[in-house]
Amino acid sequence: MPPRANPLGPPGPRRPSNNVRRLREDQLLTKAELARKAGISALTVARVEAGLDCRVDTKRKIILALGFQPADKERVFGARRALAVARRRT
Repeated sequence: MPPRANPLGPPGPRRPSNNVRRLREDQLLTKAELARKAGISALTVARVEAGLDCRVDTKRKIILALGFQPADKERVFGARRALAVARRRT
């Protein structure tokens, strides 16, 4: 039987980080509790915390579940990712 693929993607360069894990832990929430509040799976929370991309709707659900407003998206997900993408395109 071949080895299973890593659900978080192949090892490689460090992915851009976000503040989801820190904010979740500050509120003493488990991944499962945040997932339940946001209406997403715990695996999705793990993937987001690992820095993988997700849909805008998923980001909105996480932001609201953490008690923030959509306007606080940079506080939760940071602006670093957008800057990194812009730099790669130039």
